[in-house]
Order: sequence, then structure tokens, then C-alpha cells
Amino acid sequence: MTYKGKKINKIYSSAEGYDLWANYYDKTASFLDGLEANVLNIMLKCVEGKKVLDLGCGTGRGIKQLYGLNAGEVYGVDVSEKMLEIAKKKFKTANLVLADSEKLPFKDESFDVVTALFLIVHIGDLRKTFDEVYRVLKKGGVFILSNINQRKPPKLKIYNDEVIIESFYHMPKHVIAALKDSFFEIEKDEFIYEDGVWINQIIKAVKRA
Repeated sequence: MTYKGKKINKIYSSAEGYDLWANYYDKTASFLDGLEANVLNIMLKCVEGKKVLDLGCGTGRGIKQLYGLNAGEVYGVDVSEKMLEIAKKKFKTANLVLADSEKLPFKDESFDVVTALFLIVHIGDLRKTFDEVYRVLKKGGVFILSNINQRKPPKLKIYNDEVIIESFYHMPKHVIAALKDSFFEIEKDEFIYEDGVWINQIIKAVKRA
């Protein structure tokens, strides 16, 4: 198999890749925080006292933010069993579930807020995930997501080996269009820039109907 003209052994699925990378993931936390600046914290102020679902929760970086902003009930979903094992050790009161964002194991209108931070880069077709988010949100519920400007997946170093996790590049306008196709109303669409180039798009969408 080749990727970008170079021969590699394998591009891993999110579940496989993050199982391998789980013990190293927390070392990237400060880097990921820098891609959000203060924009995310301002948007997340709406979680206080609310029932929140964090999609692609990983080892709990987003869950830590939610608790820090006084969220009420906190749920997390991820496809990586190893990432969830680490999160469960750190956040005893969070409700963490092994599941795919395209098929969430929750009833309709279960949550006040849904977050998806650095998740959609691993989703090829956004429609199913956005439809599921819409389904599990209450009327008036908020969906906060980020869209990293990553045109190719990074090579993650594990000792002398490398892990490449399948990823997809989404143009900002296509993310907005997909949200609207799933009947969301866009409330905020903000960008983080570095050296004049956008590095992250952070969106706040609302389920009105």
C-alpha cells in the first residue's frame, strides 16, 4: 500500500490506531489545547449544569474541560477501548461508552449539549454522525465541534515504529453545509489562525426544531 506516494505497512482505523496510541495520547494535550485558544472555552460556557455528551472523548481531555466548566451529567463515547480504559481511571463519575458516533446507544432527545473535538477529521461522511447528534439532542440543544486543518494524517511515533490513523480533510464550507443538511442552525463559526493560515474551525450549532 502507498500513501502520498510513500510505501507504508498500514493505515489504521480509528479504533485500531488509537488503541495503539492510547498510552501516548495525553502527551499531545497541550498541543491540542493550543489549537483551540480561548474560543472553545467561551462556547462551552453553556454546559454549566447541563447533560453533556462528548463524542470521540478519547482519554478524557474534553471531559476534563467539561467538569472544569461545571457540566452536570457527563457522558463520553469513543471507538477505542484502550482510550476509554484510561479515561475511566481518570473520571470515575463520567458515563463512558464504547460506541461509534454514527450509531449512538442513546434515546432521542437525551442531551442538552453534544461536543465533538478533533473527531470529524476521522469521519469520511459527516451526515450520519450529524444526524445522530441531532437525534440525541433535546430541542434547543447545542452541538459544539472542531474541524482541524489537517490535509494528511501525522505519523505518530511509538518507539521505533509509526502509526498512521485514517483521516479526512473537510473544507470549512462543507462542514457548515453538512450541519445545515442535518437541520442545524449555525450560531457561531470561528477560526483559529497561525501565521495567517486557519488551523482550526470551531462551530456552535443549535437544534431549533
